[in-house]
Amino acid sequence: MAGYLSILIGMILVNNYVLAQFLGICPFLGVSKKLDSAVGMGVAVIFVMVLATAVTHPIMTVLNDFKIGYLQTIVFILVIAALVQFVEMALKKFIPSLHKALGVYLPLITTNCAVLGVCINNIDLGYNYPQALVNSLGAGIGFLLAMVLFSGMRRKTEGSTAVPKPFRGVPITMTTAALLSLAFMGFGGLV
Repeated sequence: MAGYLSILIGMILVNNYVLAQFLGICPFLGVSKKLDSAVGMGVAVIFVMVLATAVTHPIMTVLNDFKIGYLQTIVFILVIAALVQFVEMALKKFIPSLHKALGVYLPLITTNCAVLGVCINNIDLGYNYPQALVNSLGAGIGFLLAMVLFSGMRRKTEGSTAVPKPFRGVPITMTTAALLSLAFMGFGGLV
């Protein structure tokens, strides 16, 4: 149990995909302007990361059995794209209000490199199936945490008159992201 907790805490704080490994930066910068959008995207990414790992991990075993592991990236991209489309269709049919609330953010998950990154890293790190699922859950929660924290920081800086004019807009956004990333470096060595 301690091993699973170590993987979970490590992915949320120490090896955060956005703030330490710099994967998933596009939605991190693009969808974090409003808290509700950031939370919606974060929850959707958690779901897709865990579901993608649940499907791609066994597929990698099949690829290795047939000695075609070199097709890993192509197969994983196709599987992730299909899963996101399936999730979008299911939400549209069964939970239309959530589908409408997520809007364009749901298809954006298909191009989120953090989802592909977690699937490939689970294989590269040699995680067994339960460890891979916990790793994916931790990566998703870490993504959500980064989105929510950055959304709050952006809200404070966007309307602030304390920010000098030359730093308003993109410069303060990038500076804020860098400072948040530096703050997360303080968790290094935790696990």
